[in-house]
This record gives sequence, structure tokens and C-alpha cells, in this order.
Amino acid sequence: MKSRLLFAALALALAAPLAQAQSQPGTVLPGAAPIPADDSLYRELGGKEAIQAFTNDFYDRMLQDERIARYFDGINVKHLKRVLGDYFCVVAGGPCTYDGVGMKDAHSHLGIDRAAFNALVENLQLAMDAAHVPFATQNQLLARMAFFHRDIITK
Repeated sequence: MKSRLLFAALALALAAPLAQAQSQPGTVLPGAAPIPADDSLYRELGGKEAIQAFTNDFYDRMLQDERIARYFDGINVKHLKRVLGDYFCVVAGGPCTYDGVGMKDAHSHLGIDRAAFNALVENLQLAMDAAHVPFATQNQLLARMAFFHRDIITK
């Protein structure tokens, strides 16, 4: 698990945020990685329903994780599960629309440190493991989400 977390931390140490975006294959999101010209990662993840399922598990795990649960006090979990599922879908090249706020705006007031961020990544990997997402596919999603890192860690 430690080497997986190290890979994820390195992959997530790159560029900038994703604001509103619609999955349009072959386009480049502002400050982010290009959306692929095909939907192969989306299909490898199992499509929208499978992505939403591991996203729901991911949030449930974070809410139970004493290292990071406090960051979710008072939030609308149902809404956040849907929005993040859409985010993952867009990043994977699927036919979805992300209508959430940018990562910087969503996290700037929370004071998230590297340890909390690493706990988040660990929970995401555990949720994808439970959904039987292959390790290489997990790494592809994490690499495409690399622009998250700088906007989420603020402390």
C-alpha cells in the first residue's frame, strides 16, 4: 500500500484545477490534462454507474476515517457524491458534465494538509480496490487527476 500511496502522491503533485467542464474528447481542460480522444478509461472503470458506485464507497470511507471525517461536517453528502462521480467521469473521458465548483474554491477554507490529502487518496484506492478496478486503471485515473493536488492542500 505504501508504494501505491507514493505513486498517487507523486501523480497528484502536478498542475491546476478543473472548474466547470463537459467531457468533450480531444479537448484540453483549463490548467489540466487533456480529455482523451477516446473513452477507454471510462470504459475500463466500468462506465457511469460503476464510477458512481466506487465514488459512493469512497465518500463513505472518508466519513468513517477519523483522520479526515471532520472535513465533511455539515456537508450535503448526497450532492458531493454525485458531483464527484461526475468529475471522475469527465476526467475518465466519459459522457458526463461536471457542474461543481473548482477545487481551489471548494477546499481553500478547509486547511487540508498533506497527511489528510494522503488519507483521501488511500480511501479512493481502497474504494477502487473494493470495486475490483485494476491497479493500472486506478493509476490512470490518479494521473489524470494530478491537477487536484495544489488546490486542495492549503496548509
